[in-house]
Amino acid sequence: MSKNSTNSFISLIVGLIVGGVLGILFAPDKGNNTRDRLTYRLNKYKRKLEELLDEIIDEKDSTDSEAKTKSEKVVNNAKTKAEKLLKDVDGILSKIKEN
Repeated sequence: MSKNSTNSFISLIVGLIVGGVLGILFAPDKGNNTRDRLTYRLNKYKRKLEELLDEIIDEKDSTDSEAKTKSEKVVNNAKTKAEKLLKDVDGILSKIKEN
């Protein structure tokens, strides 16, 4: 998820929570029933938010791991090419010394 879509999704979740809470508070019902419904919905939204945070953390870890793997490949490739160049330079220097 990009940072922008993550922010949009979090804003949506917060909006749903606020809307749900206000809807329950202004609904004509007994106070005890309202509190029970409010507690139930807040717990439900809390679980969804925790799942979203876990998903974001997992995605970040996956992205970090992927970037690390790619950078290691680039470093290893550069190292291999540098070693080949050093061998070529050594070969050229040897030929120069022979002449």
